[in-house]
Amino acid sequence: MTTAARLGRRGTFWAATTVLALCLWSSGAASVLYPSYAAEWSLPPVVTTSVFGAYPLALLIVLLLFGGISDAIGRRRAMLLGIALLAVAALVFAAAPNVGFLFAGRVLQGIGTGFALGAASAALVEHNPWPNPRRASSMTTVATSTGLTLALVVSGLLAQYAPLPLVLGFVVLFALALLAFLAVLLTPDDRPASAPGQDARSALRPQALRLPRGIALAFAAATLSVATAYSVGAIFLSLGAQMARELTGTTDLLVVGALLGISSATIGVTALLLGRVPALTSIVLGGVVSLAGLGLMAAAASSGSLPLFFAWCVVGGIGYSFAFTGGLGLANRAAPAGHRGAVLSLLYLFSYLLQALTAVGAGAAATALGLATAVDLAAPALAVLALATIVLVVVERMRGRSVSPADPAALSASVGGS
Repeated sequence: MTTAARLGRRGTFWAATTVLALCLWSSGAASVLYPSYAAEWSLPPVVTTSVFGAYPLALLIVLLLFGGISDAIGRRRAMLLGIALLAVAALVFAAAPNVGFLFAGRVLQGIGTGFALGAASAALVEHNPWPNPRRASSMTTVATSTGLTLALVVSGLLAQYAPLPLVLGFVVLFALALLAFLAVLLTPDDRPASAPGQDARSALRPQALRLPRGIALAFAAATLSVATAYSVGAIFLSLGAQMARELTGTTDLLVVGALLGISSATIGVTALLLGRVPALTSIVLGGVVSLAGLGLMAAAASSGSLPLFFAWCVVGGIGYSFAFTGGLGLANRAAPAGHRGAVLSLLYLFSYLLQALTAVGAGAAATALGLATAVDLAAPALAVLALATIVLVVVERMRGRSVSPADPAALSASVGGS
């Protein structure tokens, strides 16, 4: 392929955006189908939430061992590897004859996302075509929420009204993975010049992730903020379909998918409005709004109120958007350009670890004690996480410390002082 055939800066930015959307589409594609799998194979809630939890567990192992791989082999190669694994995972789900295949598919999704997510997030920062450096982090949130929204709605639509309800949605996902692979394949080769003799085998050797000096406090605040968003999302994606079915009394998967899609759509719309909000402010607002969302979540589960569930979808989506965008922007701003992939991978590692623990714990509680009790237990635990995030940011501000980018390029990841 000649250099002339490569995409430019703007094209590379949008190719990376499609990868982020694909990662979240892949992660959410089965969420609407969990009740169907449970009915088909007589699975208790702890099994379906464990299937969900297999994804972040696999992802965090990849991030722990290979989190800095895109810094070594380039964003493009890391994204291509991740997309290929997501395509294979879609085929595994499509062919699944039993729950073992679901676990295998989720593990492959986690591994693929582990390679692609940090690389794509860093690529958005480095190829941001707009003069406003805040657009990279807000567009990351928009891309991921768009992918998740489409996954929930399209999966519900196909499962309810198309033939092969447990298959066709994953065939669509496989086709989208092929398109994303082609888009990234057309981007310029960005392998770092500092490693001209490094072959693929040496680049894939496990490498310890290290946090650069001077950014520990900013990194902790950013990670807790993203972890709060991800942990609340874990409850929503692993048990949300069951809650929606119980509250609406419907088995129509399109209705369930649309209800769940309200939250992810709210995340994307909110992110579009965050361009002028400083990261630390966004993190605090995310924590406060998330606390309100957790209260609505507990109230909806205990009262069986559909309006409260709808309110949780909206308020929880707003809180997620503030918390995730602010946390990601703060981490991006603090990270040196040469270590950005590793820093983002560390952030995702801790966030997905908490997400996995939340999903499995909530599923076990739902199986043993019932859905409403599980939500009642999860809400205060996640509230502590949100409060800890707020406290850490307040301490940062009271100490009068500001995050200083290690180089001018790092400013391109900022979200309003983020």
